[in-house]
Amino acid sequence: MNLRIKSFEEYQSKYKQSVANPEQFWAEIADTFSWQQKWDNVLDWNFNDPSIKWFSGGKMNITENLLDRHLKDRGNKVAFHWEPNDINESGKSITYNELHKEVCKLSNGLKELGIEKGDRVCIYMPMVLEATVAILACARIGAVHSIVFAGFSSSALANRIDDAQAKLVITSDGLNRGTKKVDLKSMVDEAVKDCSSIQHVLVLDCIHSKPTMKEGRDIDYHALINKQPHDCTPETMDAEDMLFILYTSGSTGKPKGVVHTCGGYMVYTSYSFENVFQYEENDVFWCTADIGWITGHSYIVYGPLLSGATSVIFEGIPTFPDAGRFWQVCEKYKVNQFYTAPTAIRALMAHGTEIVNKYDLSSLKVIGSVGEPINEEAWNWYHEHIGKGNCPVVDTWWQTETGGIMLSGLGDLSPMNPTHAGFPLPGIQPALLDSDGNEIIENDQEGYLCMKFPWPSILRTTYGDHDRCKNTYFSNYKGYYFTGDGAKRDKNGMYRIIGRVDDVINVSGHRFGTAEIEDAINTNSFAIESAVVGYPHDIKGQGIYAYVVVDKSHTGSEREISASLIESVSSGIGRIAKPDKIQMVTGLPKTRSGKIMRRILRKIAEGEKANFGDTSTLLDPSVVEEIVGNSK
Repeated sequence: MNLRIKSFEEYQSKYKQSVANPEQFWAEIADTFSWQQKWDNVLDWNFNDPSIKWFSGGKMNITENLLDRHLKDRGNKVAFHWEPNDINESGKSITYNELHKEVCKLSNGLKELGIEKGDRVCIYMPMVLEATVAILACARIGAVHSIVFAGFSSSALANRIDDAQAKLVITSDGLNRGTKKVDLKSMVDEAVKDCSSIQHVLVLDCIHSKPTMKEGRDIDYHALINKQPHDCTPETMDAEDMLFILYTSGSTGKPKGVVHTCGGYMVYTSYSFENVFQYEENDVFWCTADIGWITGHSYIVYGPLLSGATSVIFEGIPTFPDAGRFWQVCEKYKVNQFYTAPTAIRALMAHGTEIVNKYDLSSLKVIGSVGEPINEEAWNWYHEHIGKGNCPVVDTWWQTETGGIMLSGLGDLSPMNPTHAGFPLPGIQPALLDSDGNEIIENDQEGYLCMKFPWPSILRTTYGDHDRCKNTYFSNYKGYYFTGDGAKRDKNGMYRIIGRVDDVINVSGHRFGTAEIEDAINTNSFAIESAVVGYPHDIKGQGIYAYVVVDKSHTGSEREISASLIESVSSGIGRIAKPDKIQMVTGLPKTRSGKIMRRILRKIAEGEKANFGDTSTLLDPSVVEEIVGNSK
């Protein structure tokens, strides 16, 4: 299958077609996949309810398209090269034939455990091949997978299990991360002790820690699958049946379970993968994301496999055993397309170019960034020292909710402009709106980034709470999907993402709601109240700055209190969300109605000492002076 656009002129032509007749455009692409039964309607939609259905009535199974369909011509082709955390250990490679067999075995094992179509399965695993097998086994039998990043705490895991009412957790005894070994099994044990929906915990042996296994509940992964047949008939799914739930933070404390469905997600992830990265048959693709994030779902698992690609899965971290590890892996597997986060690029920049120059990166053809806007200095370093000035940088913009890349260059076909994500992919119809909801037609102006027409992989709902989906994404501007980002379109029509306009902080490409972090802080006995904002961070893009009103009745040094507050966030969410700075204050700047004026706190966190705008509505303006005087 080849969906790849071959020139910028062809892109322009395809884009016009996709806007003029989107149903015909996407139907032609969907026709390149295997369907058990053709759809009744290409698209039914409105953004008011919202209700969006692509290819409804169409019958299929996504694993038929990413495994079975390839077996005849690509059965012996490598699907994944797995690179372990320890550079001295041997990696593994798995072909499409072998992956198909492993998926079928686990699919049969899940059935033995009573998992049926529509059941939710939580996956809490390290970056190992079995994590991909687990995802695909769920999809093959029609179970809905919900992956939780293995850096999240037991409390965060429990919340997601409860919300999804998962029947099964698939995990491992632990994971390797640099020089550390992390105990995952005990985290799961803690999480599921009060989760009444959980019937079994399936445990993979990764770090050989011999964890305690609860009789009747805990099952050894290999003991289950080794006795299973190598074939499993895929469950027939409607295109609009749920494929997965993935939880993402929002501006309120409770994470949202974003729902993606089978048919539209299949069509869009494959199409976007092939075009953004200009993937060719014998290329090797490497996305460095964790499988627990949407980037891992779409561009480690689904997009590449649907396209019959060979990909790299990496267990480790970019600085172990040294800051050359990414480049060593690129050389080892002769990677052609490399996709990582600006946070990683900025961190590796700090180690200089000498370690980069030790490795042969001549195989690279396209290099990409994901998760947050990439700053110009990092873009230039990446282009010059990793791409050697010869590789296009695809600065991709998209979200968990969009399912796939929305704004980007297309390999070396499109013009590049540092800090600009680029053009909309075919089928994507962005609009910049002003604060009154009027569309901004002129270029070189900033506005709120919205979408005025659905694309196949748009979210369908937030699990168990459709009103939240409506209120979060479709109520700000009637008739539009609101991304929550501000953007600017230049004179050539290229988009630049300015950043979040709601109470969400983008830390190393991962979104956290300020309320979510505040809730975790406020569970601490030291804390009476807190307010969290983002501030510019040289490596992470945005850091987390917490202002905390501390209970004066407690004794303890500032260092002890800070450590305790950080532990509350780490145990409530995970260490990835811990504040970078904590300032203890006697009060927060509030209006007379009790609303915290976060814009003032953001300015203070950014180093501003004055010019806070209108503060006449503050209940106690002297609070601001005190916070400024003690700011870090």
